[in-house]
Amino acid sequence: MTTATLSLSELTAAATRAASIAAAASDAERAGWLTAVADALDANVAELVEIADSETSLGTVRLTGEVARTSGQLRLFARVITEGSYLEAVIDHADPSATPPKPDLRRILRPIGPVAVFSASNFPFAFSVAGGDTASALAVGSSVIVKAHSGHLKLSERTAEVVTAALRSAGAPEGLFALVAGREVGTALVQDPAIKAVGFTGSIPGGRALFDLAVSRPDPIPFYGELGSLNPVVITAAALAERSGQLAAGLSASFTMGAGQFCTKPGLVFIPAGTEFAAELAEASKDKPTAAMLTTRISDAYPEGLRNVASLPDVTIVSGTADQDATLDGAAPVVFSTSAANVLERPDELLEECFGPTTMLIEYSDQEELSAVLAKVPGSLTATVHAQPGEDIAVLVEQLSGLAGRVLFDGWPTGVAVNWAQQHGGPYPATTSLFTSVGATAVRRFQRPVAYQDAPETVLHPALRESNPLGIPRRVDGELVLP
Repeated sequence: MTTATLSLSELTAAATRAASIAAAASDAERAGWLTAVADALDANVAELVEIADSETSLGTVRLTGEVARTSGQLRLFARVITEGSYLEAVIDHADPSATPPKPDLRRILRPIGPVAVFSASNFPFAFSVAGGDTASALAVGSSVIVKAHSGHLKLSERTAEVVTAALRSAGAPEGLFALVAGREVGTALVQDPAIKAVGFTGSIPGGRALFDLAVSRPDPIPFYGELGSLNPVVITAAALAERSGQLAAGLSASFTMGAGQFCTKPGLVFIPAGTEFAAELAEASKDKPTAAMLTTRISDAYPEGLRNVASLPDVTIVSGTADQDATLDGAAPVVFSTSAANVLERPDELLEECFGPTTMLIEYSDQEELSAVLAKVPGSLTATVHAQPGEDIAVLVEQLSGLAGRVLFDGWPTGVAVNWAQQHGGPYPATTSLFTSVGATAVRRFQRPVAYQDAPETVLHPALRESNPLGIPRRVDGELVLP
């Protein structure tokens, strides 16, 4: 459904009713809803990919894989909720002999209620209408209203039709899922009193504006925003000495992947001063083709960002040119180079994300300078270390752990596994919260804790009943009890 058929107030009222029904449904029932949506996406993959490619130019291979990732996410969350530990069920039995006496307390996570989800431009399936935010919210029993991204409206509408039909056929309540479009409607959605949380993936300005709306409401709500990330990479002298050619090839492939429009693109690469790595990276990048970008707005912004960087003092273009028209010709890769000292002098100008196939090499003179410049890097989704076995990198890893949510070793950050251990989030501006938007614990964003004191067994959620009828992991009187 879109606002073409129902008003926003009607949609949120329906979402409120559906959320109550979904919260009372069993985990097995909700898992069935998720599986039905996953099956429907897979059954319609050819049609959906064709629409997506016509709007995004991402190519059928990439998009087909993304549909598989999206249906895989839905099935993962079905497993998460039936496994049961996501509820974080805790039981502390009464102890009248304690000083003071302790009551019977039982704590569980419950769905937060209707949520708004803002689709991303760069992942038209996995971070869009039926993406991770939608899947994780539906999994725990929250209803979802998705604000479609303007860059793939036709795909959003068709995906919403597939999702709605699948949910209906699986017995999900009407109003559990809906789609809206338009900037004004999106703003109103965040402010609607029925909405209890927001998931967002997009730009820093847009995300910050919505974040401010969410927290300035009469009843402030959580805003789970993924806004921007530079994803620093640190390469040690020993690593360059052993495998500089391999590193150049890997970096070139990573920062140009998807026309540099991945949220995990390595945008800053710290290398020891006085090496030939810049020339090797230029060689590895020179034949990378131009690529169409997602929207005209992004295509216009990319050359502007390049020119801004190129105009800064002590910045060198190692490969490519800032004089390009990405709208007409596609985005061409550009590699910049500067010194750590220059970044320390003007961090606000040099440590700004440029969305597209570009990266910045930053030469550091010693470990002290490296540490100083890393301290200026804004919060990121990822941080990467390339070092040789036996190198003492403990201090470096500790610093990188403080500025990113995922620390990689001898790899590249583009590519985000969807599993139980994933952490896709980081300090602001990477995200506005402490939680992940990818992986099993993404469900935690759309839950809130409730404790029941001296409650009769008949009103307790099955997860808190003495017999543990769900057979899930629980902590009882301080001890973890496995089924």
